Parts: sequence; structure tokens; C-alpha cells
Amino acid sequence: MQLSQNTAFVNRIALAALVGALSMRGVLAANPTTPMFQGKLLLQTVLDNGKCMTAASNSDGAAVVLQGCTGAPSQQWEFKDGAVKVYGNKCLDVTSGHDNNGNNLQIWSCSNGNVNQKWDYDIWGNRLIWKGHNKCADLSAGSTADGNPIHLWDCVWNPNQTWNTGYMANALPNKSQNGQSGTNNCGTGSDPNSMCQTAWINSADDFCLWSPPQVGNIGDTEQHEVAWCTRSGRGTRVIPNGTLKSVHFVETPDYVQITGVGDFTKINVRAGDSGGELDNRGPDGKGNPIGGLLYGNTFGNAMQYHEWTNFMSDKQFCIRACKGPNATKLCNHIYDVMGCEWNMPANYAPNQFEECKADDAIPMGVYGTSTFKQGDATTPPPHPAPSSSQCKSLPSITSSPVKAKRAMDKKFTPKFPEQTPPPQVNGYKQY
Repeated sequence: MQLSQNTAFVNRIALAALVGALSMRGVLAANPTTPMFQGKLLLQTVLDNGKCMTAASNSDGAAVVLQGCTGAPSQQWEFKDGAVKVYGNKCLDVTSGHDNNGNNLQIWSCSNGNVNQKWDYDIWGNRLIWKGHNKCADLSAGSTADGNPIHLWDCVWNPNQTWNTGYMANALPNKSQNGQSGTNNCGTGSDPNSMCQTAWINSADDFCLWSPPQVGNIGDTEQHEVAWCTRSGRGTRVIPNGTLKSVHFVETPDYVQITGVGDFTKINVRAGDSGGELDNRGPDGKGNPIGGLLYGNTFGNAMQYHEWTNFMSDKQFCIRACKGPNATKLCNHIYDVMGCEWNMPANYAPNQFEECKADDAIPMGVYGTSTFKQGDATTPPPHPAPSSSQCKSLPSITSSPVKAKRAMDKKFTPKFPEQTPPPQVNGYKQY
């Protein structure tokens, strides 16, 4: 699909390609910083988006373990002054300052000069790195069992060391990032002028797309896009009836995806715009739109998707939201000039509305042992669409209220084991 060719967009494409290439080679990962999201954050293991890094209590020496995400104070981590704080005055701490593999992490009263409490966050690899050491916060043996300790281990590209940052859907901040033009705490109802930047993807008749707040080309407005949804009740703009001409929803083991066609001038895409990509990272790690958050109920109640990609033009759309250790491959965002049908081969036929189960796709750009790089002299064809099954047809999609509350009503404090088991230091699960 040919995309917009205005000068600003072309410059962004060049920068995105460079950043993508550098990050794949680990160059940018050598310069870790703090997360792009701000405020008190969940630290969720990539192995299970529903499990969070948790302080077992607010006492000095309390273990740091994995528990189901509830948004309790024990799971609200704040990156400040080079430390990772919890309970306001406690810090993530390397026990006794020992750098041996398998040393369990703890919390301890914060002290500005304590080198055991200094951490960097690698925004491209989502790793939590003990500052000045090649040691990372690591999930013991890769187990997602409640109470499993989090310990120190040599930094490697291993999902045991991947910690996504985010928020509970029922406790969203007003703004999740600096430079954000909209809001994440969007309330209920709907508003044609809403600047809500929290989107949802659940089914063929309950999903959102990113599109301009005013008429414009995607390439010019990508940092400021807002959520347009098929359901009212989440504080977003509502996709007008008659916009969607086809919708094809698939659920696979590792992602949900929706493809289709329509008249997207009705949601402010400029007529004739051949489009562009929106995603959770962007060329600078902030994402397009800046501050955009995406949630869904397919794999867990109000689960945040940390990797997603959405292509929009005036006539076609595709959106995919991924989970698990392969999420960055299945929702790769570096092929931003290749369009929907190359990145997400699927059914785009008009006048069809359906929901299906499907196999995972082959990761975009991967061809056997070779990986295509955007800008190579020869562009390979798209992969075939994955096989699907259990398809059911739906009537045309029209706007309607949400069927259920968008997040959990009850908050609870998890129970912790009196004593966590000793760490397993003889290796990791293999992936």
C-alpha cells in the first residue's frame, strides 16, 4: 500500500527505519533510561500480562515476588531519582549488594547514596538493569506461579527479564506520557470531540481504531490520534454508522486482529490519504499516538496490550494486539510503509462481517533464516494468510453501548506466602 509522501512523513519513515534497525541490533538498548509511561506503574512480566512485580510487605527486607495484578500499593512502582520506589519511601534493592546470579531482590528504605537501589530501564528491551552492572531483574526459572521470587541474573535477551510497564484499566492517569495531547482517564459516555487516547479491542462489534481528532493525513497527525470506537460508554468518540463496510476479527493463541474496509473520511482521515501506521513505540519509544493505551478482554479481564500495530487509510484498516514472549515479533512495527496486506495478510473482502479463530501468522519480514529490512532492493511478497476456523457471520456493525463495565469493580490485596521458595539458579525455561 502506497503511503503519504509529504516531507514530514518521509523524514519520519527514514528515522523510524534507522531506529528500528538500531534497536534490532541492540545499539539503543545500550542506552537505557526510565520508562516512557509516567507516574506509578505496574511492572508486568511478558510471560503473563496478568502477573505483576509485587512487594510482599512494606517492611525492610520484604521479598519481591510475582503476584496477580490488582493495582494494590504493593504493585505501584515509581521511577524517580534513579530508583524504583514502592509505598512512597521503599526502594527496589539488591540484597546485601551481592551481584551473584540468583540473589533475591528485596525492598528497603530509600537512600539517595545507596548503589544497591540504582536501576535503569531499557525502553527497547523492557529490561530492568542494576545500574553499573550487567545484571537484570529476572523471574526465577521463568515460573509465573504466585509467590515466585524475582532475583538478579546476568542480563540476556530472555523473556524472564522482560518487564512491561502500564496501568490497571480502572486506575488510569489523566495523561500517561509527557507531550500527550489527549487523556487516558476518559470516563463514560461518548463525545464527538473527545480526546480520549485509551482504546479497546474485544470482538468484531467491540473495538476501536486510532484516527485524527480533526481532518488530516495519518502521517501528519499520528502523534495526536484519538480512539474512535464501535461502542459508546468509554468516553471516546464513536465510529458513525455506515463507516465500516467489512470487519474480519480473528483470535489466535498470541494476538487478536481485525481487518476490513470502509469510508474512514467519516472518522477524519483525509480523502485520498493512502495512510500510515500507528503503534505502541514509534521512532522514539513514545508511540503513535503519544500516550496511546490499548486494552481488551480476550486473554484476561481488562488486560493491557503492550505491543500493537494499526494501519489506517481512507479506505482500509488493520489492527493487531499481541501478548506473550513473541509479541514484539508478531506486532513488529518497523515495516511502516508496507501497509495492511503485507503486514497483516488476512481477509479484507467487502460486505462481510465475521469472527474466527486462527493460527498465529508468520512474523512479518521473516522468511526462513532471512529477515527483510525495509528499504532492501527487493521486496518479498506478503506471507499467506493463516488458516482460520470456527467462523461465524455477523450483521453489519453499528454503534451500541458497552455490554459490561470496562474494568474490575473490586480491588483486593493479594495474600502472600509466609516464606517464598528458594530461587532456582540452574537455568531458565527455554523458548
